[in-house]
Amino acid sequence: MTYKEKAQDIYNQLGQGKLLDAFDQYYGDNVVMTEPTGTRKGKPECRKYEEKFLEHVKEFHGLEVHHIGANENDSTSFVESTMDVTFNAGNREKLRQVAVQQWSGDHITHERFYYDNENLNKPKIEI
Repeated sequence: MTYKEKAQDIYNQLGQGKLLDAFDQYYGDNVVMTEPTGTRKGKPECRKYEEKFLEHVKEFHGLEVHHIGANENDSTSFVESTMDVTFNAGNREKLRQVAVQQWSGDHITHERFYYDNENLNKPKIEI
């Protein structure tokens, strides 16, 4: 599989509600995940963050991938997407972001998320 195909598979799984399955399959043991709210290091810490995020989600309404691409020579992929969720607090949000993934073989070693969190009512996730 190309890196673009791997990224597409991740987002296909996310669209089916299989976030943790995709995480377990494609993220490396020493993965680093960075976003505007902070950085997490290592698969256990990153997975725990994803689990906590899911605990705050009451209902998943869908996922739309706007753009997806890869630089196969540099082992890098990117995805621009919008996730439509209702959180336990009752607020429904459309979370639009860009994820840039750096790969080593079949696993992501670094992922950076870009989004505007200024007006977002997403719950603060503590791990």
